[in-house]
Amino acid sequence: MPFVNACAASEVVPEKGKAVEINGAKIALFRIDGKLLAIDDKCTHDEASLAEGGVAVMDGKCIVECPWHGATFDLCTGKALTFPAVTPVKTYAVREQGGRIEVEI
Repeated sequence: MPFVNACAASEVVPEKGKAVEINGAKIALFRIDGKLLAIDDKCTHDEASLAEGGVAVMDGKCIVECPWHGATFDLCTGKALTFPAVTPVKTYAVREQGGRIEVEI
C-alpha cells in the first residue's frame, strides 16, 4: 500500500490530535514523545472523534481517551483498553517526509 500525503508536519503538534481525511478514510494523527501515530478517527463504542480526545503516556503506552464516554485506546496497537469500548481501532503506518505527514493507506 502506498503512503499518501495527509498534512503539513507542522499541523501535528505534540500531545494533540489532528483529524484528516484521506481517500474517504477519517484518520487521527498524533505526535507523542516524538513518535508519530495514526488510527481511525472514530471511537468503536459511539463514533466520537478520537482526534479530539486527551492523550497521555501511561505504563509505557501511548493512550488516547474518547472525549464522549472515556474509553481508552492504545495508539500503537489500536487495542481498546477500557470500557465502554471493547473493539480495537485500526492503526496505520505513518511517517514524516519532506515537511509532510504521510499515512500508508
